[in-house]
Amino acid sequence: MPHSYQSGRHELGQNFLVDRSVITTVEELIAQTTGPIVEIGPGDGAMTLPLSRSGRPTTAVEIDPKCARRLGQRTPENVTVVCADILRFQFPQHPHVIVGNLPFHVTTSIMRRVLAVDHWHTAVLLVQWEVARRRAGVGGASMLTASLWPWYEFELHSRVPARSFRPVPSVDGGLLTMRRRASPLVADRKQYKDFVKQVFTGRGHGLREILERTGQINRMALRDWLRNNHVSPQVLPQRLTAQQWASLWHLTSASKQQPPRVDIGR
Repeated sequence: MPHSYQSGRHELGQNFLVDRSVITTVEELIAQTTGPIVEIGPGDGAMTLPLSRSGRPTTAVEIDPKCARRLGQRTPENVTVVCADILRFQFPQHPHVIVGNLPFHVTTSIMRRVLAVDHWHTAVLLVQWEVARRRAGVGGASMLTASLWPWYEFELHSRVPARSFRPVPSVDGGLLTMRRRASPLVADRKQYKDFVKQVFTGRGHGLREILERTGQINRMALRDWLRNNHVSPQVLPQRLTAQQWASLWHLTSASKQQPPRVDIGR
């Protein structure tokens, strides 16, 4: 094992991946994609070098100058090593794939950065287990996941034990794939996100009561929606699927467009 695996810089959150089975899984997932690759935090090249054998153009973005210099001396011509902070890196303006073993202490910041940029279509990321689990909606979706679902798909592949890294971190990792939907499930991003926040933070014992209190949906329409989607009135918002969230938003939008009922007296 190279000495650098044992001496990852704590302030950079360096925990180098050393588990060959995990690296092979990443290779297989990337092999299912097409286009140039951008790797986040390549370190000493545990994933960079195997992925480089595909011949695909690869840009490896490494914040540690020493690691970047060493890796640049070991990679083939199709790999360009860039010493930069990924939070400030200018991603390509053409379709590409992202892969990376993200530093655990800045996982959320990097994922937010990735989700904020365009043009990538698939991202295969090794992140903290809790982040991977919640982003994929395992055990219930977070408000952030629900607000992103109409535009992205999240898939959890496996839990990666802490012993798969050097130095060994205090928590396990999780292998997560994010895919940009070719056709978003919702058109109005801002209003949809506001709606998700309103539902997640709303008061009530279950989805039906929460939605009724918002006053945004006709009660009969909501009753029909719950029945047609096989959703219990007492279900919590985090238990809804991506498709159910989108369908519920469209129902809300339709209710807003309907004119109020007017009773004409005799």
